[in-house]
Amino acid sequence: MKLRGFSPKTVKSYLYYITDILNFANKSPKNINTDDIRGYLEHLADLGKSASTLNLAYNSFKFYFEKILKRKFFLNIPRAKKDKKLPVILNREEVKQILAQITNVKHKILLGIIYSSGLRVSEVVNLKVKDLDLKNNLLTVRGGKGSKDRNTILSDKITPVLEKYTKNKDRNSFLFPSSRGGKITERSAQKIFQKALKSSKIKKRTGCHALRHSFATHLLEDGVDIRYIQELLGHQRLETTQTYTKVAGNNFKNIQSPL
Repeated sequence: MKLRGFSPKTVKSYLYYITDILNFANKSPKNINTDDIRGYLEHLADLGKSASTLNLAYNSFKFYFEKILKRKFFLNIPRAKKDKKLPVILNREEVKQILAQITNVKHKILLGIIYSSGLRVSEVVNLKVKDLDLKNNLLTVRGGKGSKDRNTILSDKITPVLEKYTKNKDRNSFLFPSSRGGKITERSAQKIFQKALKSSKIKKRTGCHALRHSFATHLLEDGVDIRYIQELLGHQRLETTQTYTKVAGNNFKNIQSPL
């Protein structure tokens, strides 16, 4: 998996499900059959696991049993149908309220960049000082999802703050270091957001990713071409980006209800 360039998170997940099915079936890898795979996936479904979780387990088995052990018995096992839930979007005032709750400069910049540039949490914690191009209001994401690099925008509201924040930092250092050394964790970033969300009294149940969703939706509402938004978000497929057309507020503004 390392040689194929899988992310550490994928490696960890695949190892978990491969180990779990061997314990569940109580068999050696060479004796696992289609019924065992199907039984395990049904077990996950009975536990109320999401379609994404079922498909992650499915992918780990397909990789291990087909690619590594050269065994093919997936023909009669269907993939779980993904839930088509709409993303939770924060309106502009809600984003402002959340950011207003934070007094710690580092934490405020962290959430500000997620919303300013449409980053994933995993991408923002991996940022280094050298990834910022403050003169041109640009930011480079290195090794994003699918191990792809991309450029995205920075708000001119945040660049003066970043200039002060990075003034004495080494260009190779993490933009958001941890007090224990290295970089801040994704979990810590989520906690910062959750604390600010709770203080803001906003009742929506969501996480850091809502800032990325809101970035895309607000750009769409401002008339930015969806293909540019696709590039900024680093989406491989346009269909993924088109989800935001379903939640953009200006779609229905000029339609009058018959009532």
